[in-house]
Amino acid sequence: MTETREAVRGTPVVPGVAYAPVIWPSPRPELEPGLPRIDASSRDGEKLRFEEAAAVVAQRLRDRASTASGAATEVLLANAAMAVDRGWLGAAQKLIADGTPAEEAAAQATEQFVVLFTKMGGLMAERVTDLRDVRDRVLSELLGLPEPGISTPETPSILCARDLAPADTAGLDPEMIVGLVTVLGGPTSHTAIIARQLGIPCVVAADGLESVTAGTTVLLDGEAGELVVEPDPGEARSAVEQSRADRARIQGWKGPGRTSDGVSVSILANVQDGAGARSASTTAAEGVGLFRTELCFLDRDSEPGIDEQAEIYAEVLEAFAERKVVIRTLDAGSDKPLRFVRQVDEENPALGVRGIRIAADNPGILSRQLDAIALAANRTRSQPWVMAPMIATAAEAASFATEVRARGLVPGVMIEVPAAALLADRLLEHVDFLSIGTNDLAQYTMAADRMSPELASFTDPWQPAVLALVARTADAGGATGKPVGICGEAAADPLLACVLVGLGATSLSCAAAAVPGVGAKLGTVTLDTCRRAAEAVLATSDPVEARAAATLIFEG
Repeated sequence: MTETREAVRGTPVVPGVAYAPVIWPSPRPELEPGLPRIDASSRDGEKLRFEEAAAVVAQRLRDRASTASGAATEVLLANAAMAVDRGWLGAAQKLIADGTPAEEAAAQATEQFVVLFTKMGGLMAERVTDLRDVRDRVLSELLGLPEPGISTPETPSILCARDLAPADTAGLDPEMIVGLVTVLGGPTSHTAIIARQLGIPCVVAADGLESVTAGTTVLLDGEAGELVVEPDPGEARSAVEQSRADRARIQGWKGPGRTSDGVSVSILANVQDGAGARSASTTAAEGVGLFRTELCFLDRDSEPGIDEQAEIYAEVLEAFAERKVVIRTLDAGSDKPLRFVRQVDEENPALGVRGIRIAADNPGILSRQLDAIALAANRTRSQPWVMAPMIATAAEAASFATEVRARGLVPGVMIEVPAAALLADRLLEHVDFLSIGTNDLAQYTMAADRMSPELASFTDPWQPAVLALVARTADAGGATGKPVGICGEAAADPLLACVLVGLGATSLSCAAAAVPGVGAKLGTVTLDTCRRAAEAVLATSDPVEARAAATLIFEG
């Protein structure tokens, strides 16, 4: 890209080049001050009006979830549950009972929870954007306004926003929104994950973006993390054509995953439901490296039965019949609370009872889920691998492995906590494989909220400290001859994927849309080159230097 033009720089998320005018989201609904108080005789009706508006919003989000897939489905269902959350509804109804109009009650109740979530920090603070989005949708319904969100532009455009609710990102049309840039957010935020799933070039944490006005023509480079304002038209079109040619070549990759010197590395897909699995099965993905099972637990007042769970799991197993499928047991808690599980309020839920820790107070949930997975495996004549999230000790790994093996399944654990990476060799005494979740591993290693734009550089998966823990984990796997995969968003970055292979990863699992790019890039490099790049990266001290060191090895 030309260096003579004004440029806005941020954190790269999804590679690709786009040249188009900028659009910004429409303003959110605003309340007029001084709404009249509700007299006592009308307050029950006002409560009903509020409840009905919330129910309408929840149903719209559920309807949208039914036509989405992957991370988008989970986000939409989580937001639907938030719209009818008893705590939020109760806070608003209490205000209405005192005479506050429904519109003001919705806004005031929201701010009560915004203060609470912000104080909690971590993953709960991430939900503030979602909560305000739900509030705006309910307000629009109460005020008789159109549903807020991103309107479809008349021509392909690059969407710029201070922040985006995941519900908005999930509904984007990649044919019309050809690029995405936000002021806030990090590389592992919900918006970033959904943009990666859709394959839309994306940059987050872009300081100075708000100076770029709607209608301005820009050139977005998602790999470089750069937005050039009013670029030279000829240079811009040339960059887009080159990007299209590169993408066409990449989309032609048919697998299997291997380096240019023939070393096999499984390229797998992350999925969350049967529809997503069927879609992923049409790509060159060799299997599923992460099946997130939270979907069938969200937006539920009661735990789904074993048969119902088994039907859902069987859909994924059938989509990848006779191929590898790794199922993660329920990763709830923190920002994904379950209505039917007893959970206490916590000062910092991200460091509290989540993942496998829920089973300590609710052991039946894990055993029933494992029974359902075993039933699905029996019905589909398959043998899935099953892993637990948020494992921190060898004792937890041993207990989980015993439960899994008792059902004839293959046990493994997630490496998301630094303690697990440091003791990976001890965990492998009990389980048959490890899978590294780089999103949480980065957050916990760097003690940084992955949604904070100010801390985006800390949660960058190129952080040498995070990669050092990946290397330690992979070394433990190599010493025991047991596989160590990557299932976090780091595996979707083709350049970083090659470094991860050099560190010793035996498989890479990413969004289905990223599979061709990762596989094609890996096929251009040797294992020795990957190892030299990994060694160079581990010798650096920050993510920018790490990426530059790897680029020099692979492209120098």
